[in-house]
Amino acid sequence: MEPRVLLVEDNEANADMLRRRLARRGWTVAVAADGMKALIAARREKPDLILMDISLPEIDGWEVTRRLKADRETAHIPILALTAHVMPSDREQCFAAGCSEFEAKPIEIERLLGKMRALVGQGDAR
Repeated sequence: MEPRVLLVEDNEANADMLRRRLARRGWTVAVAADGMKALIAARREKPDLILMDISLPEIDGWEVTRRLKADRETAHIPILALTAHVMPSDREQCFAAGCSEFEAKPIEIERLLGKMRALVGQGDAR
């Protein structure tokens, strides 16, 4: 069974590019373009993993992560932060909000895939 990932990304071009690259590698990808849509999609899609952009309109990724981790239905889903915020304090804030892992933009796809596989126990996935 293909692992399911929810990609939370407000930049349509970035979301489309990453969605296609992940799908080619065997991931089923749902996309949410903002924080509110992410909260709804996480409950509806029940993904194995969430890729969370931090700079989102209306509700930022840190707050979305806190809300997902506070919800019994979504608290167990690992969240990997995707962000251009790369200062040590930004990384600490991601972990403090409840993220399991962190990847700086621009994304290096093989490194990202390794982190994704580790989070969902898919060591043998393509």
